[in-house]
Amino acid sequence: MLLPLMFCLLAYLIGSLSSAIIVCKCMGLPDPRSQGSGNPGASNVLRVGGRKLASIVLLFDIFKGWLPVMIAKYLGMPLFILGWVAFFAFLGHLFPIFFNFRGGKGVATVLGGLFALAWPLGFFALLIWFVVLFLFRYISLASITSALLTSLYAIYLLSMSVYLSILLMCILLIVRHHANIRRLLAGVEPQLNISTIKKG
Repeated sequence: MLLPLMFCLLAYLIGSLSSAIIVCKCMGLPDPRSQGSGNPGASNVLRVGGRKLASIVLLFDIFKGWLPVMIAKYLGMPLFILGWVAFFAFLGHLFPIFFNFRGGKGVATVLGGLFALAWPLGFFALLIWFVVLFLFRYISLASITSALLTSLYAIYLLSMSVYLSILLMCILLIVRHHANIRRLLAGVEPQLNISTIKKG
């Protein structure tokens, strides 16, 4: 059991590298946790730093969910362990040890982990996210809906041995959106407005 535990620890440490905070600091911008929505993720960096920086953050957050799972898969870890490796990378993003355990919501990191576990599951999650965002223009609603439907699709696509870790990721992701859910219900959640976003 030592090797799987080491992989989970490694995944957590990789997940704890908050790209939003690192990128903003490197570019001389304020900590994203003190700006906009207060979330250190790509969507908030999109608002406060523009499209290019948000793209960098998004790709890095996906990569840090994908990388530890792929390393563990390459070394022959079973699917059950791969699921927990993905979970701990996600947990690192939520509660990063390097940034006082104040992390983001983990949408991109979950996506990276899902693509590494089974690319059809990752593609399904991404497709649902884009469809809901296109129809309603709410990033939070797209993330919540994608998590709900992906957790159901995972039952069909993958074995039950890995389902618990995926279900926990989806539940935690939704819980992290609790403030967004309250604003959605109250009708005050801001919609994504591309025209107002900085291009730089």
